[in-house]
Amino acid sequence: MSGIPFNIAATDGAARTGEIVFPRGEIRTPAFMPVGTAATVKALYADQVRATGADIVLGNVYHLMLRPGAERVAALGGLHKFMGWQRPILTDSGGFQVMSLSALRKLDRDGVTFRSHVDGSTHRLTPERSVEIQRLLGSDVTMQLDECVRLPAPKAEVERAMLLSADWAERSKVAFGDQEGRALFGIVQGGDSADLRKESARRLVDLGFDGYAVGGLAVGEPQETMLAMIEETIPELTSARPRYLMGVGTPDDLLKCVARGVDMFDCVMPTRAGRHGQVFTRFGKMNLKNARHADDPRPLDEESDCPAARDYSRAYLHHLVKTGEILGMMLLSWVNVAYYQSLMAGARRAIAAGAFSDYAAATTAAWEKGEK
Repeated sequence: MSGIPFNIAATDGAARTGEIVFPRGEIRTPAFMPVGTAATVKALYADQVRATGADIVLGNVYHLMLRPGAERVAALGGLHKFMGWQRPILTDSGGFQVMSLSALRKLDRDGVTFRSHVDGSTHRLTPERSVEIQRLLGSDVTMQLDECVRLPAPKAEVERAMLLSADWAERSKVAFGDQEGRALFGIVQGGDSADLRKESARRLVDLGFDGYAVGGLAVGEPQETMLAMIEETIPELTSARPRYLMGVGTPDDLLKCVARGVDMFDCVMPTRAGRHGQVFTRFGKMNLKNARHADDPRPLDEESDCPAARDYSRAYLHHLVKTGEILGMMLLSWVNVAYYQSLMAGARRAIAAGAFSDYAAATTAAWEKGEK
């Protein structure tokens, strides 16, 4: 493939830390990637996202295909220039929308036809077209088109989707070819079936990708099922390449999955929660809608490096949330993205020191204990 270096600096059990090296910059792992679906991490500007410690953000093929259009973005200089983010970008292939917009699409072996949720127009997405869109956008990490199935689902349905995704992986690899300085990731499917997960992983490894994603989890199954599937899948993947768990998740999910060998994560949770008045801190999750914050002059966390967590009172943040002020959504989203980055930075330091289990235990205990 493209030969994107992945340098593993240290391991601690299954957990590992290192960096993925792209021409636009290194991604320190384990890494959390803020989601910028439509060329924006909601409620934050690009320099702000970078200042939290994020090395990479996500875009989405389906949404950018509809608005403003991949060809338009290419004509304007590519996604990096368009959104003012000069570091690496990973683009989701549209596979998640095969599940989430199932009422608006028709699936066949060649690809998927979407009816736009914006204006009802029809758009065709095949493995080849998805790769082409990501090339036009200028993605540093291209994801293969796959089919994601919501769980629980009959095993026969999960197997059909896994085999289709495997076929699309091969087509995606052919379409991607050799793009210097860019990477192509394959996506493991198989639902909650260990044998299907293993078969999917082996098929991808046989094809050979720059990295391997675990998809189709956090889609309705309990956490213990997700963790069990990761434990079955990770050993089947090439240890020398990055492992990416798609769409996950809570801070607790992240720590448990780092312990099982996952290198990369993404999730809309930090910004979505922030827009709805919820924040993640070292004291656990807080709901700023609660009336108990109305007269509280304390910041969310006086020790935080994030100004939004350190420099504004809980009373003020509560006021912004209750009155629906845009600034409240911006500040709380900033708090959450910064906390996720600090959680991953702590994990990297702990793995390097051979103390990840202690770090995870202490972090979890602090969440359970709550505020001082």
